[in-house]
Amino acid sequence: MRRFAFNQDLKGMPIEKYDVVIAGGGLAGLYTALNLDKSLSCAVLVKKELMLCNSSLAQGGIAAAVNEQDLFHLRDTIKASAGLANPSLTGFMVEQGPKHIVRLAKMGVPFDTNEQGNWLTTREGAHTRERVLHCGGDATGRLIMQRLTQLALERPNIHILEHHFLTDILTGDDNQVCGAVVYHDQAYKFLETPSLMVAAGGIGSIYKHTTNREGTTGDGIAAAIRAGAQMQHMEFVQFHPTAFFNPRTNQSFFLISEAVRGEGGILRNSEGVAFMQTRHPMKDLAHRDITAREIFLQMQKHNKKHVFLDITSRSKSFLEKRFPTIYNACKDQGIRMEEDPIPVVPVQHYFMGGIKTNSRGQTNIKGLFASGEAACTNVHGANRLASNSLLECLVFGAQCAEAIYNSPHTQVALPPATINQGKKTDTNFGFLADEIREIMQTQGGIVRNKKGLKTALKRLDQIMEKLEPLHINTPAQTEVANMALVARHIIAAALERKNNIGAHYRSDA
Repeated sequence: MRRFAFNQDLKGMPIEKYDVVIAGGGLAGLYTALNLDKSLSCAVLVKKELMLCNSSLAQGGIAAAVNEQDLFHLRDTIKASAGLANPSLTGFMVEQGPKHIVRLAKMGVPFDTNEQGNWLTTREGAHTRERVLHCGGDATGRLIMQRLTQLALERPNIHILEHHFLTDILTGDDNQVCGAVVYHDQAYKFLETPSLMVAAGGIGSIYKHTTNREGTTGDGIAAAIRAGAQMQHMEFVQFHPTAFFNPRTNQSFFLISEAVRGEGGILRNSEGVAFMQTRHPMKDLAHRDITAREIFLQMQKHNKKHVFLDITSRSKSFLEKRFPTIYNACKDQGIRMEEDPIPVVPVQHYFMGGIKTNSRGQTNIKGLFASGEAACTNVHGANRLASNSLLECLVFGAQCAEAIYNSPHTQVALPPATINQGKKTDTNFGFLADEIREIMQTQGGIVRNKKGLKTALKRLDQIMEKLEPLHINTPAQTEVANMALVARHIIAAALERKNNIGAHYRSDA
């Protein structure tokens, strides 16, 4: 594995200095930045533009036990995780959750309320209580991100750097972070910092079908791997059970929130049978991994490309108010939710694995932190409980901010500028990207087996060998290298774990 993706000596590269650099402008990155002491200069790297992140797509909401009578959030999370979530860290997350909801509300985040002014809550899959708060019905992520973006832009110490692509993390003496190489405006530059946080999101774009934004190629995770950061739970990839499927184009388009099932939606196969009724005690609100596999099996059994989500028991007025985003998106595709069952299919959605951190977001590399989907704080175990992702961003983003403030802020010596320039070739990087996605979709998907995983690992090793000596000099090319590296780690971990647990399911187990 090559140590660096970029191909340019540090000598002569433009340098900018910050107390903190945060790679990622989603909820984890912005909330951390807003919780930093205002005396610290902070650069927030955004790969494309603010709001073009997975956080802004979150429909369901944020799970938090804001009702004092709700004592079961921890239990539900541990159960959904197949028992692999760390009880102490998970307990800390659910305990701290309500405090951060209050903080968001004080920041001006418009949580939905009833006529009495109390927060509205709903249920989603595997929740035994109504504890999911939302904004604008199903526009939770977008409205939260709009408000936090506004606040971040008003802070003099926060510098939002759009169209800045994190390429590599550099370390100096004693395994200490000294900065990051980023690509901007057709050139590399070096951001010198003693504290760098990776909050660059997930890995959805290494799969052929995903609910993630385009370009979620695991860039922060890959850069951390090259820098020597430890990874954890890389085999655990969550597939959301219900993404809209367009029968006319044979493609999935957008997420249908679990909140639809929380409001009475029923999954039916091509024959109209409500198949989840006999498959799990929680029926259509079973855990995501179980529901996704059952849909997958129904599709195989009936040789169909999708199943249906039936919410026709609800009125048009209710659906338009509760799910305005979903309702209008379905309507644009010719589906009226009050009359027509929605064609749905499971697709890659969330990554439970990632950069191994402790409760303060710290990694095995001094000065390197991680938060959000790029991190593995181990509060999701083998399967994430619905709407715990935004909660994790809040709780551990604040923890990162505190840990960063208490870290040394003296600059460290830069490493020697000995970068292998590589050789320029006519390699078709786009073709390799498509091949990686096909491998992950077919061999690293909902159902896996030893033969397929070994075949996938062999081919990914060959792709990495091909990339090893090449001159990589654009973000698009770096994305392919990142995809191959992260995909290989996922497949290798899936091959190593021989038992079925949570989102990891092997047909040969």
